[in-house]
Amino acid sequence: MDDLKMEMNAHMELMADLVQKVTAELRTGFQPAYDNFIGFFHAIDWKEPWLIGLLSFHSALLLVTFLSRKHINFQMCLFLLALTGVYLAETINKFLGSNWKQFAGQNYFDTRGLFLSVLWSGPLLVIAVIILLNTLFSLCLLMVKWKRAELRHRARLARNKQD
Repeated sequence: MDDLKMEMNAHMELMADLVQKVTAELRTGFQPAYDNFIGFFHAIDWKEPWLIGLLSFHSALLLVTFLSRKHINFQMCLFLLALTGVYLAETINKFLGSNWKQFAGQNYFDTRGLFLSVLWSGPLLVIAVIILLNTLFSLCLLMVKWKRAELRHRARLARNKQD
């Protein structure tokens, strides 16, 4: 019995040590990503008119998405437009990369498209996910409504049979 207690204590100490190591690695593991994000955020001149316009566009699209949540057909059009915008991101990045001097103070458009992915595709994908979740929720409600109508219909048929 004492051997079992010693083994359990040794195992618990080993698990506690492992948990401490994992949490320490997680705390230090997110620091470089956080530093990169802060560097990216500070490298952008947020007062440029085209960036304000882009952020306004995404805000307006998000507002339209929420206001039209009961109009599934319209939301499907928005969904397809958002995904088309994501699909065309590479082409847009190349075009803006070659013409950045006409509208921006610095060249944000690298060959990998990180800037455009974060500020163009990212918000469009978030909006597309919101639309998708709303559509799934609406479909679930429609299935419940349909099943209730089916049960009412069956009950009416059963009542008519008894009469």
